[in-house]
Amino acid sequence: MLSVGLTGGIGAGKSEVSRLLESYGAVLIDADKIAREVVEPGTPGLAAVVERFGDEILTADGVLDRPKLGSIVFSDPERLAALNAIVHPLVGARSQELERSAGADAVVVHDVPLLTENGLAGRYDLVVVVDATAATQLARLVERRGMTESEARARMDAQATREQRHAIADLIIDNDGPLEDLEPQVRAVWAELARRAAE
Repeated sequence: MLSVGLTGGIGAGKSEVSRLLESYGAVLIDADKIAREVVEPGTPGLAAVVERFGDEILTADGVLDRPKLGSIVFSDPERLAALNAIVHPLVGARSQELERSAGADAVVVHDVPLLTENGLAGRYDLVVVVDATAATQLARLVERRGMTESEARARMDAQATREQRHAIADLIIDNDGPLEDLEPQVRAVWAELARRAAE
């Protein structure tokens, strides 16, 4: 089994790379998806988040109001750290469980947005970084996700720098251009991952 950490800044296009790798045969473990699962209604994770941040982060039907929570934590490093201390261990445990269930010859891709920030590079056989300039990230967040420029910048500023991500990368995928430039790069990375998994 080859364990791969996939990361990139918000708006860099990591989700599209994940989708392509999964279509080629990778076993995808999506930390964001798991992070949502561990704070679903009735979970110990949600109870811990509510205990720390109060009932106002819940919708009327008891579901985590992610935009509301985001507005609280992304402008306050201490509150963000408190949230991460609750959610990240739960995500890590579930991710390991899913990896253990993959086949011996699998390429397991862990889609981890905060891989760099949380010092997780050492957990993987190699790290793939999806890269884009800050200007490209900002434009995508404003145009595609409907964020204001200040919201987008706050999210970007809460993450590692490009230089920090490059420092831990074994392979870098440049996603600063159009989508049609991305696919050939991802296919080449997949060929390399499959080759290493077969060694």
